[in-house]
Amino acid sequence: MLTRPPIFTVLWRGWCRRCPRCGEGRVFKKWLDMHERCSSCNLLYLRNQGDLWLFMIITDRVPILFGIAALYFGLGPRGWMTTGGFFAAMAIPVILTLPQRQGLALALDFLVRIHMPDPSDELHRDAEAQRQSQVAPASRSGDTANA
Repeated sequence: MLTRPPIFTVLWRGWCRRCPRCGEGRVFKKWLDMHERCSSCNLLYLRNQGDLWLFMIITDRVPILFGIAALYFGLGPRGWMTTGGFFAAMAIPVILTLPQRQGLALALDFLVRIHMPDPSDELHRDAEAQRQSQVAPASRSGDTANA
């Protein structure tokens, strides 16, 4: 059986740009250049190239929601200087938190992989193989005891 770490722990590991399973390996080589696997536990980060697309869309749109809410409630800019400041106040955090949000998206994808098992996913194949290897010696020792 695949162990399921606490959801908050997995999300925090993603935000910190660490492996969502073990928390040890780094997710990125550089700014947004992602490693293929965890250097510590050998977790394959992305099964398919488009796996993070939905989660990246969600994590991109949530910060922008605050700007839209500010405009809706009349806190928007009144002149060209305040428009530039408003745009900078919206764009800079979105750009600077991109690695953290991509790590968070990776953690969300990992949670989906754990909670919605796919037999073709190596994450579950490895856990199943490990479970069978633990069951096999126990059944052999039971067979010798009966003989």
